[in-house]
Amino acid sequence: MGTVGHDYTIPYECGSENDYDGRLGVRISAIFVIGFGSLCGALLPIMAARSKRMRVPPLAFFITKYFGSGVIIATAFIHLLAPASDALTSPCLTGPITNYDWAEGIALMTVFLMFFIELMAARFDVFGEQAHDVEAYDPAMDLIRQSEKYDADTTVQTASSQPPESSEQSSQNADTLQADDSPRESKNGFPMTPLPNSHSHNHHNSVPDIEAGEDPSKVITSNSIPGREDDFSYPPGGEDHLGHQREHIDDDHFAAQMTAIFILEFGVIFHSVFIGLTLAVAGENFNVLYIVLSFHQTFEGLGLGSRLATAEWPRSKRWMPWVLGSAYGVTTPIAIAIGLGVQTSFAPGSQKTMIVNGVFDSISAGILIYTGLVELMAHEFMFNPEMRKSSIKMMMFAFLCMCLGAGLMALLGKWA
Repeated sequence: MGTVGHDYTIPYECGSENDYDGRLGVRISAIFVIGFGSLCGALLPIMAARSKRMRVPPLAFFITKYFGSGVIIATAFIHLLAPASDALTSPCLTGPITNYDWAEGIALMTVFLMFFIELMAARFDVFGEQAHDVEAYDPAMDLIRQSEKYDADTTVQTASSQPPESSEQSSQNADTLQADDSPRESKNGFPMTPLPNSHSHNHHNSVPDIEAGEDPSKVITSNSIPGREDDFSYPPGGEDHLGHQREHIDDDHFAAQMTAIFILEFGVIFHSVFIGLTLAVAGENFNVLYIVLSFHQTFEGLGLGSRLATAEWPRSKRWMPWVLGSAYGVTTPIAIAIGLGVQTSFAPGSQKTMIVNGVFDSISAGILIYTGLVELMAHEFMFNPEMRKSSIKMMMFAFLCMCLGAGLMALLGKWA
């Protein structure tokens, strides 16, 4: 007896055949049911964010987004790292692989590799040519902005408290703003409007008059949210994350963002392949796994889909989220079909299968751990200007949604 498989425990003897027990019709139905759930989970957030006809309430998208974040984080630890450790420490294995906890070691190396890849992508401006023509759709951010503790009254009070400018000062300021607003060319030859710190947002900052006694930290923006230009708790690039809408973003952080998206996609697809293979040859526990994995794949699709929907894609790549979401949706059904085709030769209890399964689970775990902790937790909560300015109720609601997603996914780990 032992543990093998991507997400679940099945009985086997070392080196034995699989537990396939027929019921081909039910197994074939899993191809369509799980495929439908996966596609709905991955594509509905994209459709909800972009379609004007659906009119999905921002609250629904908000819950889905942070619920999905929790799902991805729990998947990394409960559904990937734990089974990988079981597979690579199985008593059926022999040789050097038994002398070290390779599951945790491989996951650790993967985390550093993912960081290195993202670092190099940002450093060498991999996606730089497309960084100045992006679109972002995030209804969840609209809901957060409505709860921001800085409202229009704050801006009015700040502006009214300033002493009136002389006509000479007004003329000088007007000339300065006119000079600053003059277009310049970006790398791709299109005009670009410069802003302070060379960071163009969809809100233009007004210039504080320090001589007149204005606090330089309270930079008034067009959306009535004071800027935090002097807040050194923002790390370089702290405003560049998956949920922040802008017309233009820095090349290096755009590259890092795109890299993070593809890393996440790679991790969940790896995960889905082994789910399909092992479900196809499951034995007496097939019915339980069928039900649980249907929810599993749908929830994981929501996590991926919400990230794809809120990422800032170049206008020329607007089709990319649909392709990536569809790729996730069809991966598990294809893997189930392959598993059914090779069910006479596929042996989950063999040393080779357990090693391959454990290694790839460890790699996927490292990918999702990095993505979950860095992109979905740190960037969304700590370095997201909109979230930092939101009310404590809104922040705690987002946190509870994430905990709910992680909790439900962890509960599914009892059966799958």
